Parts: sequence; C-alpha cells; structure tokens
Amino acid sequence: MKEIEAYITYLRDIRRYSPRTQILYRNALEDFAAFCHTERSEASERSEAPGREALTPARIRRWEAALIERGLKPRSVHLNMSALSGYCQFLMKEGVLEGNPVRSVRRPKMEKRLPVYFTEKALDDYLRETAHAAGEEELEIFLGTPAGSKLSKELYNRRLRRLIVSLLYTTGIRRAELIGLRKGHLDWGRQTLRVRGKGDKMREIPLIPSLLQEFLLYLQAASSLFGDTPAEAPLLVTDKGAALYPAFVDRAVKLELDGREGISGRKSPHVLRHSLATALLDEGADLNAIKEMLGHSSL
Repeated sequence: MKEIEAYITYLRDIRRYSPRTQILYRNALEDFAAFCHTERSEASERSEAPGREALTPARIRRWEAALIERGLKPRSVHLNMSALSGYCQFLMKEGVLEGNPVRSVRRPKMEKRLPVYFTEKALDDYLRETAHAAGEEELEIFLGTPAGSKLSKELYNRRLRRLIVSLLYTTGIRRAELIGLRKGHLDWGRQTLRVRGKGDKMREIPLIPSLLQEFLLYLQAASSLFGDTPAEAPLLVTDKGAALYPAFVDRAVKLELDGREGISGRKSPHVLRHSLATALLDEGADLNAIKEMLGHSSL
C-alpha cells in the first residue's frame, strides 16, 4: 500500500502529526482499503490502497454505514472519515484526484461535550501547596544529596512533575508540544517560550515570572546531574537524562493531581489546557488572544 505509506510519511515529516494520530489514520485507511477489497469482484485477490476508482461518494457512504453497523460511536466514525478526507486531500495535491469525495458524504450527528476543566482556585491551591518542591530550599537539599541516591531521584522527579503541571497550566500547550520543547526555545531576555505546534507552526508564549524562576531552578538541578547540554537538547528530561514521552507526562499529571481537594474526574494534560482557557475567559481575556496562545487554527 504505497499510497498509504506515502501519506503517513507526509503526516509524520511535513504535518508533524503525533505517532498516535499516525496510527489512527493508518488503521482507518487500511480498514477502508479492506472494505473496498470485499466489494471488488472475486477475481481480484489483492487488497491495495484505495485509488481514484474506489474513492466515490457512494462507496464512502457504504463504508460509513458499515462502521455504524459495527457499533462505532459517532465520534469514532468522524475520526475515520477525517482520516479518509485527509488522504483524499493528499491525493489531490499529488494530482490523483480532482476533488474530495468525502465532502459530499454526510456524517452522523455527534453529541457536543463541554470540555472538562479544573477550577482556577483548585489549581492555584495546588501550586501554592507544592511550591516547596520547586523552591530554592529544596534545591539546596537536592544539590547536597549524592547523585543517583533514592532521595536525589525523588527530589528531582518531584520538581520535574511540578514543573510539568505548572507549565501545562500556565501556558496551555499540548502534551506533544511540551515533549518537543528544546532548551533554545526559552528566551530569557524576552521572557517567552517558542512552541512548535501542529503543522510545524511556531508560536511564542509569554511566561509569568514565577514560571521563569521555576525553570531556572529546575535547570540548575538538571545541570548538576547531566552537565551543560546544547540548545537543541530537550528542555525537560527524566532522571536518567532521557527525553520525556507521552505516558511519562500523563503519569506525572495524574500523580501530582490525584487526591487533591477540588480536583476530580479525568486528570490529563489536555484538561489543564482547558482549565487555562476557561480561567482566561472568566477573566475577560480576548477570544482571539486565547486562540493564538493555544495555537488553534480557527476561532
């Protein structure tokens, strides 16, 4: 399935989609290809990537119906259709298709869910109650502790987890954007953070003084363990000096917020992003300014 491979490569290298999104899109396209194969004559024994002759509104409509019959929820059906639509857009760029047939297929109605968020008070209480983990006093204890010891790892990880939550909440960046941060993205003079978002787009986010101070102390702790690292090195690293990964960030957020008063339900990086947006709206921030800060392409 060369065409699908070419599209997934495009998503990875040009659009910079996350590995999880690449997998979801690949699964959707391979499912459509298998569906097309079952509709072909019995003389055809190969299941190939769907080309121009397979990409018709009628066939796409039948595939959508088959997804619904399998019991897929409307949100999952929408995801599959979006993957196929993106593939068609790619084929249009390649000159294979003249138009996108998915656009003429009506999608199932999807119940709109309000974003989950934590209250500003609950998160402010968390930041106040955990300030010691990010402070100078605990840094001095850490620097005086033998590297590699159990206490050293505990102090470092506690500081790192607190910074992850603080950074996600005060900037509203996505999990993948946090993982992609490099040391050179921090501009101390202008007090900003450069973030590489979806579609490889860069944006600048202002940093509040308390977060800058937290970064400064964290980098002192990291430097004591791993020495000076270049500007292209990851900004945040594990206690082994490795780059962060999705499950690590998810686990850090859950460990920090579990059991805290006023913080219930799902605890994830994206809920912290929603929480910042909600707090800014409640304080009367301009909607366009919030859109730019969060890196959304449309209002």
